Amino acid sequence: MIGVTLRHMRYFSALAAHRHFGRAADACAISQPALSLQIKELEQMLGGPLVERTARQMHLTTLGEDFLERIQDILVRVEDLEELVRSSKDALTGRLRLGIIPTVAPYLLPDIIQTVASRFPEVDIQPRESVTQSLVESLLASQLDIAIVALPISDPSLREYALFDEDFYLVRPRAEADLPVPSAANLATMRLLLLEEGHCFRDQALSFCDISGTRPKHIMEGSSLSTLVQMVGAGIGATLIPEMALQYETRSADVCVSRFQGDGPRRTIGMIWRKASPLGEQFMTIGASIRTLPQTRRLADIEVS
Repeated sequence: MIGVTLRHMRYFSALAAHRHFGRAADACAISQPALSLQIKELEQMLGGPLVERTARQMHLTTLGEDFLERIQDILVRVEDLEELVRSSKDALTGRLRLGIIPTVAPYLLPDIIQTVASRFPEVDIQPRESVTQSLVESLLASQLDIAIVALPISDPSLREYALFDEDFYLVRPRAEADLPVPSAANLATMRLLLLEEGHCFRDQALSFCDISGTRPKHIMEGSSLSTLVQMVGAGIGATLIPEMALQYETRSADVCVSRFQGDGPRRTIGMIWRKASPLGEQFMTIGASIRTLPQTRRLADIEVS
C-alpha cells in the first residue's frame, strides 16, 4: 500500500462512480490516458486488477469493490477537512461542485452560475447534470458539494433547503385547446408522454395521475422535456411540464398549454448538502441568492387556458 495517494483514491472513486474511463476523466479534469495510467499504477501497488474491461462494460473486481469501500470514508473525511479550512475564511473560495437535475438545468443553471459567481467571485463552479439518485449518491460520497433537486429527499445525512415551488402544466396538441382540462383520473387513461425512468419528474407526474406499479402500455417515454413537447405537437399524446420550462419548450411547438383545476400537480425545488459539511452557512447564503432570481417566481409569458 505504500505509495497510494489521495489522487489515486479520488481517481479510482470517480471511475467507480461513472463506470467509464472517459466520463471519469472528464469529472477529474484530466485526459483519459492519464486516468488509465493512474489506475494501472494503483493496480500495480495493490498487486491485482481493480476493474474488468470489456468491449461494452466495465466492472469492479472483488479487490476493486473492497478497496472502494475502504477509501470512501477516507475521502469523505478529507473533504470535511478541506471544507473546514474553507469555512474559516470570510468568503467561500475554491471549487464548488454543483449538481442539478435535468428538468431544472437548462432553464435555471445559467442564472444560478451568474448569481453564485457574483456573490462568491473566488469560487470555481463545476456543474454536473444528472438524475436525483446519482446526485444523492455523489453527495454522500463527497463527490459533490451541493445539488439542486426536487424535494423531499428524506435522507438523514442531508440538509434540505427549499428554494421555490412551481406548478405542472398540461401540454396537448393545439387542436385540443377547446377541450376540457382532464382530471387526474381521466389523464391516467390518456396516452401520456413522460421522461424515462430515473427522472423524479416522471415519478411526480405518475403520482398525480395515481399510476403506480408496472409501466402502463399507454405511456410513451422521452429523454428530455423538449422531445416530449415536440411529440405532443406531432399529435402523439399529451404531457406535463414544469412551469419554468414553458417559455422555452412550447414557443416553437404546435401545442396548447392548460392549467389544472383545483389542487393540480406541483413540486418543490431545493438545495441539498451533507449535514456534516462545515460550509452549511455559505450554502444557505447561496440558496438565499437563488431564491431572489426572477425565474423562480415569474410565470413565463405564455398563453395558458
